[in-house]
Amino acid sequence: MPKIQKPTGTESLILRKVLRYVRRYRLLILLSVLLSAAVTALSLYLPIMQGQSIDLILGKGRVNMGGLMQILFVMGLSILLTSLAQWFQNLINNRVTYHVVKDLRNDAFRKIQRLPLSYLDSHPSGDIISRVTTDADQFAEGLLMGFTQLFSGVLTILGTLILLFTINGIMALLVLVLTPVSLFAARFISSHTYSFFKSQSEIRGEQTALIDEMISGRKVLQAYSRQEQVGQQFDEINQRLQHSSLYAVYYSSLTNPCTRFVNSLVYAVAACCGALLALSGRITVGQLTSALSYANQYTKPFNEISGVITELQNSIACAGRLLELIELPEMPADPPVPESIEVYRGAVDLENISFSYTPEQKLIENFSLHVVPGTKVAIVGPTGCGKTTLINLLMRFYDVNSGDILLEGKSIYSLKRSDLRNGFGMVLQDTWIKETTVRENIAMGRPDATLEEIREAARSAHADGFICRLPKGYDTVLGKDVELSEGQRQLICIARVMLTLPPVLILDEATSSIDSRTEMRIQRAFDKMTTGRTSFVVAHRLSTIRSADMILVMKDGHIVETGNHDQLMARGGFYTTLYNSQFASV
Repeated sequence: MPKIQKPTGTESLILRKVLRYVRRYRLLILLSVLLSAAVTALSLYLPIMQGQSIDLILGKGRVNMGGLMQILFVMGLSILLTSLAQWFQNLINNRVTYHVVKDLRNDAFRKIQRLPLSYLDSHPSGDIISRVTTDADQFAEGLLMGFTQLFSGVLTILGTLILLFTINGIMALLVLVLTPVSLFAARFISSHTYSFFKSQSEIRGEQTALIDEMISGRKVLQAYSRQEQVGQQFDEINQRLQHSSLYAVYYSSLTNPCTRFVNSLVYAVAACCGALLALSGRITVGQLTSALSYANQYTKPFNEISGVITELQNSIACAGRLLELIELPEMPADPPVPESIEVYRGAVDLENISFSYTPEQKLIENFSLHVVPGTKVAIVGPTGCGKTTLINLLMRFYDVNSGDILLEGKSIYSLKRSDLRNGFGMVLQDTWIKETTVRENIAMGRPDATLEEIREAARSAHADGFICRLPKGYDTVLGKDVELSEGQRQLICIARVMLTLPPVLILDEATSSIDSRTEMRIQRAFDKMTTGRTSFVVAHRLSTIRSADMILVMKDGHIVETGNHDQLMARGGFYTTLYNSQFASV
């Protein structure tokens, strides 16, 4: 058996945070409590009427039928009112529960949109998805059980004790004295379950992340015959999940039999004591029936509350993971009084910037660059030299460690991110297509664009031909029944930028998945589009950037050479080595 972690104040802290969400619906909760009190009062009134009806049966032929029928009518009415109150209470509890979970999910989703890219790059997407979906569902189940059973359980305990004391104090004291045994058993068990439920939730997120990676990279896995190794990794995670789940269920399953044993003991003691009191004439048979019914009702809520506490351990563990996501630090806020750029011309300046993803591994150091409007800047260099990182800094996906980046003479850190990015158009090597129509995918940057404008952009990107061959043309929904090749997806992304025609273009291996013939056509379209516009082109195929006004040759985060193609080739330096290595066989 594994070592059990001692409970800390973490659960109470998470519970206080959850209550902040619950308080938004305090009026509905108050109504639920009132309905719960009504249900409890009506339920507790039934044993009194049962006892009274028994006392009206005095013997053979000595039954007070008038009084009995009256009591039966009141009992039937009480049962009907109880059912209606319970129905309304369940509606309210469901409404509160799913509104709370909806608020948590909304906050989590909004947080994901405001998280710095560094967090999303360094954490598996499957684990984040698991928190917003699976953990939220698990939390909802526990919260609903708490609303449904906790209030009524507490009220039933208090109500039965009061009524027991009104019937007979001795029986009531016996029941009260034995109560702490049940509470001790429930507390002991629940204190041991939280760590296992927390571990279960974390491992489930790890498992979801592995499944997500396996599905997205299935072709690579199959190409390198890694199915067996991934299967072994999944088995190992699944084994740990089984281990945590079994112990969580083991301890939680002890709750019901332990509390039932204590409750049966309480009922047996109360029955023996009540029988002796009835024989001595200190209570009637009807009162004994009512008292035993109350003793039974008194113990039942402890079973329910014990179950609720156990389920809440799992619920709190899941809520903790969700709240941990919600409370993550966000990307730096936009300036309170942002500057604005009236006219984008495309002037970009990098002033002595330094950046690294991790403090111990330097990447870009003391990097400066001046780009006049309309310049086509190509960035080349070996893998890992900082080409794409430079693009991320321009778009402010990451912030520099020191130095400054200027757009039209104004620091990008003095602008709103939305205003900054409105001046850029970007096509990346990694394509992203939304599960919607082709038309909406292309018009993402200009939702008000007409169909003819969208088609013209598609023609410029040489995408109109294959789009027209789709089942519904530009109204075809992508991602469901229609799958595009990587090259076709990239053409749609290129059309998306050609529709917006921003003042500054960023092309990061924008034609990497396109055939050579189409690439030549798109390069001509790009040349036309970049005329008069500042553009940054990251390229591995150096033949595509021979016409660039300025070529930055990067190595280990530094610009080692600058110039156009002819100038760099004449120097016979690092660029010449890179270029010749690609055309050595020509």
